[in-house]
Amino acid sequence: MSGVIVGTATNEAAMIRIYNIPAPTRALRPIWLCEEMGLPYQVEPVAFPPGAEYRARYGLGKLPFLEDDGGVAMGESVAMLFYLADKYGPTPLLPGKSDPIYPHVLNVTIFSEATLGAGMNPLLATHFSAPENKKESWLRDYAEERCRANLVYAEELLGKGPYVAGERFTIADIALAMSLGMWTGPVLGKQVSEKLAAYQARLVERPALQRALRRAVGK
Repeated sequence: MSGVIVGTATNEAAMIRIYNIPAPTRALRPIWLCEEMGLPYQVEPVAFPPGAEYRARYGLGKLPFLEDDGGVAMGESVAMLFYLADKYGPTPLLPGKSDPIYPHVLNVTIFSEATLGAGMNPLLATHFSAPENKKESWLRDYAEERCRANLVYAEELLGKGPYVAGERFTIADIALAMSLGMWTGPVLGKQVSEKLAAYQARLVERPALQRALRRAVGK
C-alpha cells in the first residue's frame, strides 16, 4: 500500500509523514488536523505488529508516529496536534495564548488523551491480549468505572457547546472525538450520554473528518 497525499503538493513536496496501520487509530488526530488545515501530508503504512524496520525508527513501536522536515519526530498524538497547529499556523484551531479560551482548549486537549484515552488502554489491552480465562477481572471493572466518571467530566468540559470552545472548532474537539470514538467504537462498543452522542454526530458531519477517516484506513 502506498502513502497518500492530500492537498496540491506532490509526494516529493510532502514533509509531514504520519505512520499508521490501515485503521482509525490515534493517528486519526494528526491526519484530521492536516485535513482541516489543508496541509500536504503523507500516510506511511505500517504492518501490524510493527516489524524491526519500524521499531528502528520508533523504539516503542506504537502508533502513530510523525516525522517532519528538519528531523522532527514524535509519537504522541496530542503533541502532534500542538506541533502542527503551531508550526503551520496561525490557525483558529489553536487559539492564541492570550485568548481567554486558550487555557480551556489546552486542558481539554490534554485531558482527552492523558485521562480519558489513557484510561481505556487497560480495556483495549484486555480485549486484544488477555487470555480468555483472564478477560473478566477486577482491573477491567475498575477501568470501566473510571472511564464512565471521566465521561461525565467530559460533558462538563464540553459546556453548552456546540464545541469545546463554544462556537469555535479547535484541536480540543479533534482530541476529544478520538477518545469518544474509542469508547463507542466496534472494539469496546460502549454507550455515551445523549449530549456526548449529539456532539459526536456533529463532528462526523465535518468533511475534513470524512476525508481523514478514508486516509486513515488507506483509501
